[in-house]
Amino acid sequence: MPGMSVGTKDYFNVVIVGHVDHGKSTLIGRLLYDTDSIAPDKLETVRQACAEFGVPFEFAFITDQIREEREQGITIDTTQIYFHTEQRNYVIIDAPGHREFTKNMITGASQAEGAILVIDGVEGVREQTRRHAYLLKFLGLRENIVLVNKMDLAEYREETFLSVQAEINAFFAELGVKQFKLIPISAAAGDNIATRSEHMPWYTGPTALEALDALKKRELREGHGLRLPVQALYEVDGEQIVAGRIESSCLQSGDRLILWPAGAAVTVASIREYGRERHDAECGESIGLTLAEPVEVRRGMLLTDIEARPAIGQTLPGTIFWMSPHPVRAGERITFRCTTQEVPCRIARIARRIDSSTLELLEENADMLQDTEVGEVVLEMEAPVITEPYGEIPELGRFVLERNNTIVAGGVTIG
Repeated sequence: MPGMSVGTKDYFNVVIVGHVDHGKSTLIGRLLYDTDSIAPDKLETVRQACAEFGVPFEFAFITDQIREEREQGITIDTTQIYFHTEQRNYVIIDAPGHREFTKNMITGASQAEGAILVIDGVEGVREQTRRHAYLLKFLGLRENIVLVNKMDLAEYREETFLSVQAEINAFFAELGVKQFKLIPISAAAGDNIATRSEHMPWYTGPTALEALDALKKRELREGHGLRLPVQALYEVDGEQIVAGRIESSCLQSGDRLILWPAGAAVTVASIREYGRERHDAECGESIGLTLAEPVEVRRGMLLTDIEARPAIGQTLPGTIFWMSPHPVRAGERITFRCTTQEVPCRIARIARRIDSSTLELLEENADMLQDTEVGEVVLEMEAPVITEPYGEIPELGRFVLERNNTIVAGGVTIG
């Protein structure tokens, strides 16, 4: 889809996760191939690459374009790929499955509206599978599809599928995830991807593409009041342009707003888009605007409706997923980032430490968190921050923690 940008409201964003070697890249290649979403010259490149490596046509090579990735047989970074069905356009966020790439997966999943969890039908549910399922729940993704892959290697046996189904049903029940589609497939052979498989007559549900098209797009958040984090400031022809993305509600020229945390009342003089003046903008759009009042505006501030006061404070309870080989200790100073805000903070308390793959409570009032553990924590900020309950406005309820300019945790607000 040339000319369209990733993240535009005309696309449905889907993250694909799963244990290493369970077939994510092959699935993506098959989706692109079966929907005619890959250019002929790229197909020819893949054929040449397969010939070079002396292997049959490999759908995974469509996404694993980097020679290093091909030689290692794994996907080493989060990538975004376009494809389309007759129903709508998609952005696939391909999230790596290796433990050391979990950080990339969280970054990818945070942009998604729906998720596909890929499980090898022969190997079944693994530790990384359970961890990925937890992270999808952690990130609030309610539109999920579970694909039980490599059914061709399991000779398309129904009992193999039912065994994996029972295991994933039990784990999802523990997580409190109730709505998801479970589909037996073979990405390599194309079974139940675009067309129903003749090899599995015992399965009567939707194909993978039918299930994707049935996922519900995230509704525009109109009922929570305007939330527009200030991303950047520009000067054009002597005017100050305030740039940002509308995370909730909508905006019109002439609207009276409050600029936080200063609390200054301002008026929208004009709305701009790539130099073009507009009269309104809606949730999900990245726009520029000019203000009638000569107020000081900085990155990290927030514009809201006059009557829609946000939560501002210096103490924040949250749940974090720690993803650094170096543990974090209670009391440690770290950097908090939420939308465009960046504030030093301290982990004042680790109330609970949880195993992310088994959901086992490891310790209460813990001294530290280890790699891939989940912590229910209290953060104390060195300056006021603006947040919202994650379930209401995810973009203002999701944050990351940094240590030495490296992301070491993803988190969501509690409450």
